[in-house]
Amino acid sequence: MRTLSLHLLAGLVAAVAPAIVAPSMALAAPSGPVTLDSTIKLDKVVTENGQSRHELVAPQKVVPGNHLVFETTYHNTGKQGVDHFVVTNPVPAAVALETDATDAFDVSVDGGKTWGKLSELKVTGPNGAGRAAQAADVTHVRWVLPAIAPGATGTLDYHAVVR
Repeated sequence: MRTLSLHLLAGLVAAVAPAIVAPSMALAAPSGPVTLDSTIKLDKVVTENGQSRHELVAPQKVVPGNHLVFETTYHNTGKQGVDHFVVTNPVPAAVALETDATDAFDVSVDGGKTWGKLSELKVTGPNGAGRAAQAADVTHVRWVLPAIAPGATGTLDYHAVVR
């Protein structure tokens, strides 16, 4: 199984202050034909003529409460398929994972030591008692791609809100 960890702008935003965000960075899988391109987009609500719509834009500044979309596009540039490709993204501490579509990938709430669906995980609270894990506890997200055909391209994403 091939594993790749993407360090998507760790320390993206200070929890209480706006920050400038670099909108894109390209990454390549080590010793393999799969390339990765990662972007962060701001989910901006635009209202025109009384109608609201969502628009994904390159963030210039983000503030607490902003919704972000972290995207990773993969492409198999090789002539052979790649099996069991794993993409792991740390969730920056300055954001909290949104719960929508968390069943589309596995998550970790302990720095990548254990994995599962959010609804299956537990954390230890400050008083030592266990409780059900919440989206705000997620430290990493992970996708396991069973196979990537030669020339295949796809996009993986997760949504988060700035703390």
